[in-house]
Amino acid sequence: MNIVSNKIARALANVGIEQLNEMQQAVLDAGTEKDMVLLSPTGSGKTLAFLLPLLTTLTDEEKKIQALIVAPSRELALQIETVLRSLGAGYKVNCCYGGHPIRTEKKSLEHPPTILIGTPGRIVDHIERENIDLTTVRSLILDEFDKSLELGFLREMKEILSYLPHVRRRVLTSATESVDIPDFIGLRSPVRLSFLSDVKEAKGLKVYQVQSPVKDKLETLYKLLAELNGESALVFCNLREAVERVSHYLTEKGVANEYFHGGKEQMEREKALAHFRNGSATVFISTDLAARGLDIPDVQHVIHYHLPLNEEAYIHRNGRTARMHNTGNAFLIINEVESIPEYLREPAVFYLPAVEKKPRPSEWVTLTINRGKRDKLSKGDVVGFLFQKGALAKEDIGVIEIRESCAYAAVKREKYKPLLQRIAGEKIKNMNAKYN
Repeated sequence: MNIVSNKIARALANVGIEQLNEMQQAVLDAGTEKDMVLLSPTGSGKTLAFLLPLLTTLTDEEKKIQALIVAPSRELALQIETVLRSLGAGYKVNCCYGGHPIRTEKKSLEHPPTILIGTPGRIVDHIERENIDLTTVRSLILDEFDKSLELGFLREMKEILSYLPHVRRRVLTSATESVDIPDFIGLRSPVRLSFLSDVKEAKGLKVYQVQSPVKDKLETLYKLLAELNGESALVFCNLREAVERVSHYLTEKGVANEYFHGGKEQMEREKALAHFRNGSATVFISTDLAARGLDIPDVQHVIHYHLPLNEEAYIHRNGRTARMHNTGNAFLIINEVESIPEYLREPAVFYLPAVEKKPRPSEWVTLTINRGKRDKLSKGDVVGFLFQKGALAKEDIGVIEIRESCAYAAVKREKYKPLLQRIAGEKIKNMNAKYN
């Protein structure tokens, strides 16, 4: 086995993957000599697909930035960092994004990473402050490139490219066909791989319309959630104000939910995502920001509380369910003044019962610990603490996430209050901590 295949084999072993999917294998087979445009649906594993070949191009000798990965959102940048670290390649990685102090990043960048990941605005900030030198970058990856253009990052992207004089290879990824690639990107006869042919009608997706008898859809949404048996649901609204209004209504009705939009502080966004990932909140309300680029699991149900603005938005929203050969449902809530969009075949009607039920509560609650990566806290530390000090059994503990300054652990709902009483005042890894 040669050095290149050795690197990939070790990386895949570290994440427990025995076989790549068709798209990932095609990217790997395309090699690393030519530029590439990769078109593939959300949730198809693009991050792993572009990281594996990248690892084979890096050297241990050069202690400078060799690869730059640009992502349109903080969450996507962090997701790429997480996947990259899980591969265990051993290279220094830095992730730069807005929403937290730039001085923290500056200090870490004093020793240049091999791979720099970041959002366009924050990378430009570091360039202008002369915190980074990009002249050594050989590989450039623009992930969800069309989303960066859609979010208005054209100027920033152009500026970043002007500081990359020695790039040998460019990789652009997107989940949509409709993207014009500007000349300043400098693509040269790229390999084009498209896996979007089946995205409009995912095989396992069932689409329904739900009639709201009045213009305001809140009550209809609540009744629909009651019919979904506590399974995960992603609710899409077109406006931030609507997202918050729906979340407030469901909270008042006793439905464990989280909401998400671009106006939330970074810490609150990470907390909301953690609660949805670990099942503490089974309902996640968001703008179209959650249609792509977020590290959330495949959901059982997508609910279009507001009709999508166009067919492309509809496709990306639905792409959050029925992924990778799974099944899922999409519901369009239609009020008295709306009609089914022209690009849709008339969906089957989903009838709600006349008698209102309550949505099933989640079986999990999130325990937050105010210690995290910066305190060298690991998942093993949290599990051991919950076993020993919290007297929990293995089945009482769900998903655990360690963030920079805190940790989130899902515990069974009925165990949560007794747990708080047992661990009050207890140290974790010989450190004082707050638990809530």
